[in-house]
Amino acid sequence: MFETVIGLEVHCQLNTKTKIFCSCSTSFGDEPNTHVCPVCLALPGALPVLNKEAVKKAISFGTAVNATINQHSVFDRKNYFYPDLPKAYQISQFSVPIVENGELFISVDGKEKRVGITRAHLEEDAGKNNHESNRSLVDLNRAGIPLLEIVSEPDMRSSDEAVEYLKKLHSILRFINISDANMQEGSFRCDVNISIRPKGEDKLYTRVEIKNLNSFRFIQKAIEYEVERQIMAWEDGKYDKEVVQETRLFDTDLLVTKSMRGKEDSAEYRYFPDPDLLPVEISPEMMEEAINIPELPDQKKSRYINELGIKKSDAEVIISDYPLARYFEDLINKNHDPKLCVTWLTVELLARLKNGVTIEESPVNSSKMSELLTRIEDSTISQKAAKDVLDYMFEHDEDIDEIIEKLGLKQVSDDSAILAVIDEVLSKNQDKVQEYRDGKDKLFGFFVGQTMKAGKGAFNPTKVNELLKTRL
Repeated sequence: MFETVIGLEVHCQLNTKTKIFCSCSTSFGDEPNTHVCPVCLALPGALPVLNKEAVKKAISFGTAVNATINQHSVFDRKNYFYPDLPKAYQISQFSVPIVENGELFISVDGKEKRVGITRAHLEEDAGKNNHESNRSLVDLNRAGIPLLEIVSEPDMRSSDEAVEYLKKLHSILRFINISDANMQEGSFRCDVNISIRPKGEDKLYTRVEIKNLNSFRFIQKAIEYEVERQIMAWEDGKYDKEVVQETRLFDTDLLVTKSMRGKEDSAEYRYFPDPDLLPVEISPEMMEEAINIPELPDQKKSRYINELGIKKSDAEVIISDYPLARYFEDLINKNHDPKLCVTWLTVELLARLKNGVTIEESPVNSSKMSELLTRIEDSTISQKAAKDVLDYMFEHDEDIDEIIEKLGLKQVSDDSAILAVIDEVLSKNQDKVQEYRDGKDKLFGFFVGQTMKAGKGAFNPTKVNELLKTRL
């Protein structure tokens, strides 16, 4: 029996407006090489200037994971040559990172587990190589974009734990608003370090790194394949030959890992302090501003359960996605009943979002949903009728009251109109009326149903119940 040992390195792009060492824009998807300057092109004599907002965001992250914030940190040069790295070195933090000794708690199969965060340090991103059939093109728009590299302890023992850790980390980054963490655009990339060992041993064996994974599904598949590969090599007596310290890539078509290159040790990068950048000294004023972070996902969940009376399972669904939680907050901030909000958001709205449409792209935004909930709560329409209204709202951008009138779904609350129908129902069912008065209470539901049917669903159910009791 073997135990898996997993550590993760996450590169998170910070959502600053400009790059980490120059004033070039960080916007995504623009024409290649349009957001460049002498600094990110590494032209002779160009000097970097640190972006203060990137430092603040790193401090905010450290606060969110209960880490130590180093008020004195330094930048180093990490030396390696690659076409998308104009300087032939990357400015990073090696000897003294800004964040150290954090922690994150995950839950897998109902068991809570602590995962240590060794460090989180600031660095610049490289550019992007685009490989064509007979040539490679380099886009340096991304060169110099601020990254926070978050390095975990090797505390995870399964692909499920690794994915849960990444989802929790992804959620925290979005909730404290330091990154959009968009995996498709490369704003949240993960390197996985994996080794195996016989169960009961503490020794760490050869570690393999799988580089640049950007989907939770592929991360899980890559870990599972690599673990199986290493176990088979061990059992076949080929472990020392086939499992070497290297960097591997994951083939997303074949779902296998493939050797890319030998894994460098830190000594091979020849780190040394960057002479162009002063040490980072964080003032008490900056620290106080940066540690004032928004409510974290776990804090929201606790508030929803304890203060709003929402079921734990519903609270977990809401906090699982930052835009979903923000939508929910918009609704409860308008004083709607929290449980009504949960139903209409997690059941009715999400069921109608199909073909990959996200909550942010929903044709019914939180403001429109609030109007619908208001009409339910003031008994203008029933919840059944509200479903028809919501369907209509998905196709038409019209005023809610006009929609209700157009569809003829406005509830009748007029006593005389309802009483007229009740009297007719009772006169047609005199035998059941007598049975009810003789003690057969269950027949009350029959009278309600007949009245609502005769009213074609337009009657206010609460009014129908009240008036029926009076008549009976």
